[in-house]
Amino acid sequence: MKMSDTTSMPQKTSDLGHGSSNLPARHRIGRIWQTIYFLSTLFGIIILTILLLDIINDSFGYVAITSKVNELTLTESGAPLEDISKEELIIVLEKNLRPNRLKTIIQEKPLEERDTTDLLSIATKEVVQPKVVAVWGLADSIFRKNEIPIQATEIAIQKKIDPATVQIRFVSWLDDDFVTSPQSSDALYAGVRTAMLGSIYVILFTILVAFPIGIGAAIYLQEYASSNWINRLIQTNINNLAGVPSIIYGMLGLAIFVRSLSALTSGAIVNYPNADPNNGRTILSAGLTMALLVLPVIIINAQEAIKAVPNSLREAAYGVGATQWQTVWHHVLPSALPGILTGAILATSRAMGETAPLIIVGASTFITFDPDGIFSKFTVLPIQVYQWTSRPQPEFRAIAAAAILVLLALLLTLNATAILLRNRFSRRLP
Repeated sequence: MKMSDTTSMPQKTSDLGHGSSNLPARHRIGRIWQTIYFLSTLFGIIILTILLLDIINDSFGYVAITSKVNELTLTESGAPLEDISKEELIIVLEKNLRPNRLKTIIQEKPLEERDTTDLLSIATKEVVQPKVVAVWGLADSIFRKNEIPIQATEIAIQKKIDPATVQIRFVSWLDDDFVTSPQSSDALYAGVRTAMLGSIYVILFTILVAFPIGIGAAIYLQEYASSNWINRLIQTNINNLAGVPSIIYGMLGLAIFVRSLSALTSGAIVNYPNADPNNGRTILSAGLTMALLVLPVIIINAQEAIKAVPNSLREAAYGVGATQWQTVWHHVLPSALPGILTGAILATSRAMGETAPLIIVGASTFITFDPDGIFSKFTVLPIQVYQWTSRPQPEFRAIAAAAILVLLALLLTLNATAILLRNRFSRRLP
């Protein structure tokens, strides 16, 4: 035995020396991969930064505008409309609006009951009727500011517009009016209020449906389901469904929720006003379709979070007499909740940016009224952006960029809320 031990020592020393000789090479390979990972991360950050800067560039800048009526000729003093009083604005509207149009506006709300801002908006839109001649981005507005008047004159002549009527002003397409105004066929007055409310309705209903169902399915598959061929088949299908193209879910939603269950999704079954029992193109159909889309993602992430909980925690609970459900509810689920919320964040991010399934389900590309419930017709921000970018006028591309910023802000707000909840539950864990 002693001789055997003695002869084995040189071999171990030789192996150690061989490993030491390879150490510099392994460190070199490690540094190479570290550099590759760093460059990949840096490249991704640069691309995202360029994309964000391009969006910001289109959201601000100078605009050349001409008007059908010179606003200085509408007042006796020759003052701009924003400098006159409320009473003078009412006089301008009564003198210059067509009788039928003036009657319609008064029926909506009497002029005397409107504030100055509302009257000024009506006078500008209905009487002055400004029109965009040309648009410049933020970069051109800063670095080529002196060239803009010359370009504006050339463009006006090409479009057979009197250059004397063209005014150049700096415009922030992303402002309070843009967020609070509904859709319009005129880019100067178009807003994202309707689309933003539609996105919020759809996302909240999606989470309300998918989150509890997804967690329940994950708990069953991970904690209760036995290892038989049926459960393995279910698990395999869930994994496969996570990779199915979103347009397939749109076709499924169209067949089931919009057509087969139209009496329910249209609201006709509960006597919703103006509900069409044969047309279920509503927020309810969209929310259910998006819930199907994100359900596999939520289930898979929740399963992984539950699987990561140490078995010692379960055994300790069983050891003090807890039932399986008590163990899951009071110990496993709280420990896995941060990971589950991470999956919910990923699912919400995916649902927020989806367009194809909602187009198939029936989201409108042009809608001017706000949704008031789950049975309302709707549109969402991604579809609004798509609709604006498909137009040839540069001003619509500018408001599309502003809408993208609103979508990013909304997405970051929802994600930040979920992250705060996740961190709060994480701090509660021992």
